[in-house]
Amino acid sequence: MNIIVCIKRVPMTQEVDLEIDELEKDVQKNALAFVVNDWDNYAIEEAVLLREKYGGTVTAVTIGTEDDEEILRRSLAMGADKAIRIDPGDLGLDGFVISRILAEVIKGREHDLVLTGLQADDYNCGMVGIMLAEHLGIAHAAAVTGIEPEGSEATIKVELEGGMDAVSKIRFPALMSVQTGINEPRYVSIMGIRKASKKELNVIKVGDLNLSGDDLTQRTTVEKVFLPPETEGAEIIEGDPSAVAEKIIRILAESGVSV
Repeated sequence: MNIIVCIKRVPMTQEVDLEIDELEKDVQKNALAFVVNDWDNYAIEEAVLLREKYGGTVTAVTIGTEDDEEILRRSLAMGADKAIRIDPGDLGLDGFVISRILAEVIKGREHDLVLTGLQADDYNCGMVGIMLAEHLGIAHAAAVTGIEPEGSEATIKVELEGGMDAVSKIRFPALMSVQTGINEPRYVSIMGIRKASKKELNVIKVGDLNLSGDDLTQRTTVEKVFLPPETEGAEIIEGDPSAVAEKIIRILAESGVSV
């Protein structure tokens, strides 16, 4: 089974005081640490587990600069066989452009399965995987929490709302957006990453791909990024039940809520 995994390097924004850049289009990232997107980490692990069980190859792909090769090396250390970095140059990227570029690179390579993370930690859009499947013209499923290949198809488990799951069949080739919890990503040692640095890493420039200007035109733009306004803390209402209920009704009425 030949599997291609699309991954992304994202900034760590947890427990950090974020600042908006001068153009108000993004957060300042120069002081932030970067890691592989959490959902993509599970996608790589799942690809390697499937390869170990059914054979084939695992290829990790990312769009980015030389700094982004760090996550490709990590993927190789986890067990991926090949790695590809697509150099976008100064090209503006949104979900559509990213999916179009990935599709152009993937369609010329043998693949039974394409895996992506369900969404990315930076913008949480969750659109690239589904659009990529449409560009490739293959079946797709999102929020996948289980994959069991059987010949030319697979039985998959998909997470639904309300704590429910759905089990269905999907034919290969297919794309699946992986949900966290599908597996337990393996630990990657410093020594493993050093060994992975000796493996071949292929670099492709967007300009060398057969893409038109329309293919590389963003469909979405960010008008403004801002931090949520600071609000007062929660009010603790104490007293006997009737007094608490009366105050809650009064607060709702003052807020314009019909009671």
